[in-house]
Amino acid sequence: MRYITAGESHGPQLTAIIEGLPAGLEISPELLDLQLARRQQGYGRGDRMKIERDRADILSGVRWGKTLGSPVTLVVKNRDWENWLEKMSPLAEHEGMAEAVTRPRPGHADLCGAMKYGHRDVRNILERSSARETAVRVAVGAVARGLLHALDIRIGGVVAEVGGVVAKPSAEPYPSQWKQAAASEMFCCDPAAELEMKRLIDHTKAIGDTLGGVVEVQVLGLPPGLGSHVQWDRKLDARLAMALMSIQAIKGVEIGLGFEAARRPGSRVHDEITWNPARLQQGELIPYQRPSNHAGGLEGGMTNGEPLVVRAAMKPIPTLYTPLQSVDIATHEPYEASVERSDTCAVPAALVVAEAVVAIELAQALLEKFGGDSLDEIRRNRDNYLAGLRNF
Repeated sequence: MRYITAGESHGPQLTAIIEGLPAGLEISPELLDLQLARRQQGYGRGDRMKIERDRADILSGVRWGKTLGSPVTLVVKNRDWENWLEKMSPLAEHEGMAEAVTRPRPGHADLCGAMKYGHRDVRNILERSSARETAVRVAVGAVARGLLHALDIRIGGVVAEVGGVVAKPSAEPYPSQWKQAAASEMFCCDPAAELEMKRLIDHTKAIGDTLGGVVEVQVLGLPPGLGSHVQWDRKLDARLAMALMSIQAIKGVEIGLGFEAARRPGSRVHDEITWNPARLQQGELIPYQRPSNHAGGLEGGMTNGEPLVVRAAMKPIPTLYTPLQSVDIATHEPYEASVERSDTCAVPAALVVAEAVVAIELAQALLEKFGGDSLDEIRRNRDNYLAGLRNF
């Protein structure tokens, strides 16, 4: 499975084409729109979330609610497009009808992209580098989530930290955490931390600044053996890290203990292995288990049968209403950086995007391991593999 996206932040639409999906997978616009709506939620969002209510249109590869095995095309229209018809027009006759943006914003792709592509108007860079692109990736992720669900795999997550306010880790099972997070404006399971996060967001907004944070994605039901140790680019932890780092504003990724593992002796890092055949009667996939999950469900670049736990650190959004210093690339004079519409805090939205890209990578790994042209064939391949593991 592979996919590609296209479109600009203020263009007419965002488009994704997904190739390699099996036939027989159920897809509905409602399931896609559910994830798109989650992406637009969260305390601290900006005015654009009030302008648009994203929805996905399915243009190809699906008939009567099920995939055909051919490429699937998804479209998320930009409902603000009518205000940008001439400013973002593809027609040469509209050239010059919008003032060039010549003041690159610190922390954005503006200056680097303008130098790389030779643009004197940084709008030609900021439109595509915008986090708006993640809307269509969330739609792709919703399709991937559907494939995971069809193979008895569940995915969710929580906001773990915002602006230095750390949520107390929950002892509840992951599905309970997801339910709690769904009822929280911060997608957080710690009510006291959520209240402090919201207070901090209000203060930060008042002074024209922004906040980042940490999100945690959790996945249940993954069979051992997804990914591989034999080549660097087949290691699933590396692929997950790349996918998460591809999200705008993500600057760090941890799996399991992550950086904390570097601070502990090996005896407090590595997960011991036990054998308990009674697990099979309890619905578990394999008779092996680990009393701890410091590895976060991945060892040697492969899933090990434990829950996958991965975290991503999001930097504060660099578009500030109290602008930082920049330089006008037309005059080379110092100026305050230009301001596009911005959020004070988009960490809850980042969680939804993180879940999406993790789902996509896991769907790809599943199709590589249990590949087939139809969902039924994939299920048969998986079931045969798991039958062998039960006697391993």
